[in-house]
Amino acid sequence: MIVSIHQPAYLPWLGYFDKIQKSDLFLYLDTVQFQKGSFQNRNKLRTKGGWVWQTVPVQTKGILYEHSISEIEIDNRQPWQAKHWATIRQNYSKAPFSSEWLALLEPFYHISYDCFSDLCWDMLVMFNKALGISTPMQKTSEMAPVDGAKSDLILNLCRQSNARTYLSGSQGRGYLDEDTFARFDIAVVYQDFSHPIYTQCHGGFEPNMGIIDLLMNAPDPSSLLKV
Repeated sequence: MIVSIHQPAYLPWLGYFDKIQKSDLFLYLDTVQFQKGSFQNRNKLRTKGGWVWQTVPVQTKGILYEHSISEIEIDNRQPWQAKHWATIRQNYSKAPFSSEWLALLEPFYHISYDCFSDLCWDMLVMFNKALGISTPMQKTSEMAPVDGAKSDLILNLCRQSNARTYLSGSQGRGYLDEDTFARFDIAVVYQDFSHPIYTQCHGGFEPNMGIIDLLMNAPDPSSLLKV
């Protein structure tokens, strides 16, 4: 049983899906605190002039350290949906596979979401299906609560999920206590993701864009993720 864990992310980059694809179970970590300025509520899209951030505004004033990601609400007083949809259409309308993907994406920019985590979850389900990823996913907010922070939290989630291997992102090297994992017979392996290069509609190549850049431009995106 290979388990991977990651916080919700808006329009995740390709490495996010690589981790899910290489796991037997993916835990959607929506029970930790929201991090301002992180990749949780923003990601990059390619434009003619390079790349731009697309950020979902969230309501954190006065509650940032008191609520988990699953409780964070989108600030729908801001017209973020219209702005994001306009940016996506303007910059990807000439991409070779835009007609298919624009049709699948458009509903997310017209349906009103209150909960940020729900938006990311629904998009993730759609993206996984599009990429042929069938890994089971579980929200940690729907699991029995576990104690701990950082390495201990990850360990306890792995134990509850009967993991034999924990697939960590490369940053896990900075905080995971591998000896403690080993005492519970859980191996720790680190993701070794090689970013694929593909033709982008604006010429040149900018890596680490949100997943829709790959979908709009590549004829067989799932095969590129298996590189």
